[in-house]
Amino acid sequence: GPRMSLRVFAGWDSDEKVPEQADWLEQSYAGGVPMGGELRGGEIRGSSLPKAGALNAPHFILFAGKDPIGANLDRLQVIKAWIDKSGSSHEKIYDVDGSGDRKIDPVTGLLTSVGNTVDVEDASYTNTIGSAQLSALWTDPDFVATQEAFYYARVIEIPTPRYSTYDAKALGVEAPEPATIQERAVSSAIWYQP
Repeated sequence: GPRMSLRVFAGWDSDEKVPEQADWLEQSYAGGVPMGGELRGGEIRGSSLPKAGALNAPHFILFAGKDPIGANLDRLQVIKAWIDKSGSSHEKIYDVDGSGDRKIDPVTGLLTSVGNTVDVEDASYTNTIGSAQLSALWTDPDFVATQEAFYYARVIEIPTPRYSTYDAKALGVEAPEPATIQERAVSSAIWYQP
């Protein structure tokens, strides 16, 4: 499958311009927790001591790059999961960046469709939509400081033909539905502990 690159960091005090800076990766490792790590409450501005009233929502720095020989990217998402006091599990998906001039709808929190360039009969597509890279600095708008949670990122490609569509073209038969797929990559989680 595609080999998209995906990096995620979390911390308490991130500069809005970090994803745009040349040394963003070095800064993220120095001041944040990488994917697969644990972010603890109270680790504010490099201090492990809790500060009353100072605990805000964590900041997430996300970066995704397309497979060098694959399809462009559609969107970058954060998935948050938690268990409430009654023991019920929950999951919420946030669109945090998208290709082109699409904006996140403030009511639904979702991006509009990226479009589709797939020619099903020819089992081909073009990279005329989407982006080669996506990056974002995101803050959880629903953060609860006392609630354990985990976060992971997902990057989604633009639509491409499914393998069954390539097979149908080679065999000279009609492609079965669905004829397209949006490949994706998922990061390791970052665990938040109050």
